[in-house]
Amino acid sequence: MTALAPSWMASVRAAGGGLLDLLLPAACVICRRPHRPDVDGIVCALCLSRLVPLTYPLCDRCGHPLLSLSVPLPEGRKAARVDTADTPTDIPTSSTEIPPCRWCARLSPALRAVRSVTRMDAGTGGDLVHALKYQGWSRAALAMGRRMARLDWPLDVREERVALIPIPLAAERLRERGYNQATLLAQALGPLWQLPVWPDALMRIRHTQSQVRLTPSERTSNVSQAFAVPVNWQARLRGQHVVLVDDVITTAATVNAAVHALLDGGARIISCVTFGRAPDPGDRAAPDSDFTRN
Repeated sequence: MTALAPSWMASVRAAGGGLLDLLLPAACVICRRPHRPDVDGIVCALCLSRLVPLTYPLCDRCGHPLLSLSVPLPEGRKAARVDTADTPTDIPTSSTEIPPCRWCARLSPALRAVRSVTRMDAGTGGDLVHALKYQGWSRAALAMGRRMARLDWPLDVREERVALIPIPLAAERLRERGYNQATLLAQALGPLWQLPVWPDALMRIRHTQSQVRLTPSERTSNVSQAFAVPVNWQARLRGQHVVLVDDVITTAATVNAAVHALLDGGARIISCVTFGRAPDPGDRAAPDSDFTRN
């Protein structure tokens, strides 16, 4: 009888789960269609397939699209304007020549690399972030973390990173929301990268207003000196390469402020991973072919 007990209990649990699915069928948090939760939790495969990745080619450092609407894809041999001592001259250049990244300039020099999964202006990326951040769907972080884990990184980042540090929320906002979405993403990502999560290594030392409606310059002022490393974490951070985690990066003002605090706290170098990335003015729209790289 004892040997049969585990099998009997498993049958009861399965029947109970089936009854619950019948009475309260699960639904995707984005499209609201019936959905049986699987490894991606409460987000259906169709909605996840509609995430729009950043448009290639990407900057090796910041992961931002290198081409804008004003810089079309290179075709054939182009002419570059070169100023000589006598007169400007047009000389042919390689068809694969790509202009320098215009997004890296906004990043702190201590940021080694930045990567993001999806655009926020197309597809389902914005809806998924909104569900996690504002609608209380904390389990959406599981599917988001799985996508973040698949991002490609420079070799030195993969070899050196020692821990994940989520961007902290202000205490008031944490009480309102009940959780820090960046911490949930880090906790979903950590086991996949086999890295510890250090949620207490960075703290927010003053309240800041929401960044949503602020201009780039206002965002920078809003989060300036808003973070600090607790004294008891400084020895562990000293000389390390750590990875900041957040839901979205827009102007990089928050990330830069966090980077400066981590440097002051002893970190040697910092990288950053986010689920979403806000579009930059002039970013080239994603062609249909880009959906195949999801």
